[in-house]
Amino acid sequence: MGYPEGLLAPDERLLLHRHPHWKMLFWPAVTFILATALAGFAGGLAWRHVGDTARTAVLIAIAAVWAVVVLWRGVGPVIRWGSTHFIITDRRVLVRDGVLTHTGIDIPMNRIASVQFRHRLFERLLGTGTLIIDAASGDPLEYHDIPEVEHVHALLYHEVFEGSRDPRSDRQPESDYERGQRDYR
Repeated sequence: MGYPEGLLAPDERLLLHRHPHWKMLFWPAVTFILATALAGFAGGLAWRHVGDTARTAVLIAIAAVWAVVVLWRGVGPVIRWGSTHFIITDRRVLVRDGVLTHTGIDIPMNRIASVQFRHRLFERLLGTGTLIIDAASGDPLEYHDIPEVEHVHALLYHEVFEGSRDPRSDRQPESDYERGQRDYR
C-alpha cells in the first residue's frame, strides 16, 4: 500500500516511508499454514469416516472454522500492517495507523529535541528496532518494529540538525588549514 498522499502539503518533500517490519507478519503466516494443514487433515478424516449424508455438513463446518481462524488471526494483522505508515518529510514526522479507527500523530521537525534508537540482538539480526523521538510535548514517543532503524535514526537526526541551522550561514566551517592561515596573519 502506498502512503496517504493527501497528507503532504503541496511543497512538502517525502524523505522516507515505511511500514512496520515484516516480522509482524510471521505469526499470521504460521497461523495460516497450521490452520490449512489442520483443516486438510480434518477434511481427509471426515471424507473417510463420515457417512455420505453428513459429510457435506462436516466439510462445510471445517471450512467455516478454517475461514474464521484465518481471517481473525491471519488477514487482520496483515491489513493492520499494511495500513500502518511511518513517514518522514522535510518538515515533519507522520505516523498513521488503523483500519476502522484511524489514528495519527504529526511531529514538526522543529519540535524534536532528541532522536534515539534501540534494538536488541534478535532485532539487530532482523534489521529492525525501536525509534524513540523526544518531542517538546513531554514523554518520549516510541515506535516499534521500524525497519532499518539506524538508517531512519540517521536520516531523522540529519533533518532535525539541518532544520535548526541558520539558513543564512551557507558558508562551510573553516578547515584546519584556513584556521592556521588566519592565526598567522
